[in-house]
Amino acid sequence: MKIPKSLHKYFWDMDVKKLDARNKPYFIISRLLDKGDFKSAKWVVDNFGRQMIGETLRNYKDFSLQSASFWALIYKIPKEEIKCFQEPYRTVHKTLWPY
Repeated sequence: MKIPKSLHKYFWDMDVKKLDARNKPYFIISRLLDKGDFKSAKWVVDNFGRQMIGETLRNYKDFSLQSASFWALIYKIPKEEIKCFQEPYRTVHKTLWPY
């Protein structure tokens, strides 16, 4: 599964052409939902589905707290189940980025 050229801008720190969405679904989903726009979110839903998005929120910590809160509301997932709201990640996140 290749990432559309219109979404390459969200992967500025890597060679997107070598990135296969099937091999790293949590990373792809989190990057696009956290940094992307409406079109990137639609692509994620169309290609991965609600269940995989929920799994990503529950198991992958690289979401901003604001973004994770938004997607938790959309997908009706309690914040207690979302990885980036759990300790020790939350404490470390506040230490590195106290905003």
